[in-house]
Amino acid sequence: MQDNTTFNNIDDFNITNNSSSQSDFNVESIMHLVELIVICTGLPLMLVAICAVYCLIQKDHSAPVYIINLLISDLIQLCCLAAWKAGESHDIISYSYLLALTGSVGFMVCISLERYLVIAKPLWYRFRRNIKMSLMVCAVVWTLAFASVLPYCFNVNHQVVEMIFAAVFLLPFPILIFFLIETIKALSAAYSVPAEEKRRIVTLLVVVLLIYTLLFLPNIIWSLVEELRFNQIFDSLACICLCLSPLADVTMYFCIRKSAMDKLLKSCCHCEMKGNQKLSSTAVENTSAPCTNTV
Repeated sequence: MQDNTTFNNIDDFNITNNSSSQSDFNVESIMHLVELIVICTGLPLMLVAICAVYCLIQKDHSAPVYIINLLISDLIQLCCLAAWKAGESHDIISYSYLLALTGSVGFMVCISLERYLVIAKPLWYRFRRNIKMSLMVCAVVWTLAFASVLPYCFNVNHQVVEMIFAAVFLLPFPILIFFLIETIKALSAAYSVPAEEKRRIVTLLVVVLLIYTLLFLPNIIWSLVEELRFNQIFDSLACICLCLSPLADVTMYFCIRKSAMDKLLKSCCHCEMKGNQKLSSTAVENTSAPCTNTV
């Protein structure tokens, strides 16, 4: 971001770093390095991921639609980061970043909701899911994201705006937890769903929740706890988390890619089985040793 993740004319948003001029040299160096890595690696990866996910779109299959929109919002964030690093400081860049950031949160909720409906409400979802409905939902998400940015455009009181964004970013957190718990409960009773598909669905929901918890929750805490805004370490950590969120979202492509996800899950299960076999063989040897000695 421009001058160590500082917004121009937006002083109190949760990713703002007002004390960049007073920050330690090491913190500035780490921030600068992280931003360059995210921009240089994120832009090509994001373009490849968008093309790859687009190829997965089939009729009556809406999950890739939400993931593509999520990746597009991440791409906008990366472009804004690149513009800030290039020295551009227009307000439109800041507003575009906020729009994309808010949109990414909305599409994360849509992805979790879609996976929940597939398992918990299969009959209802079977008759409702289609590309047209998915595109309408995406339009609603972008509209709500645009509406959440409007207070900044009209220079509303910063405290009011902070409360709005704190609510916008905090609300999805319990919703994502609910979708994960309820989906796991529904999967336990879904005997017709293959085991590999169950693991893939749960993995996608866990990835979404982890990304949101690790990368967005620090900024929510930053917005709600005023004392942390003067903590340089926590302030920089919150900025780094948001910078890394576009790269983390690319992992969702592997969660919906059957071949890649199945290989990963099979390798994990294979390693676990090997470990269990070693433990069992060791236990057998230990128990049989005393018997041979007595004979």
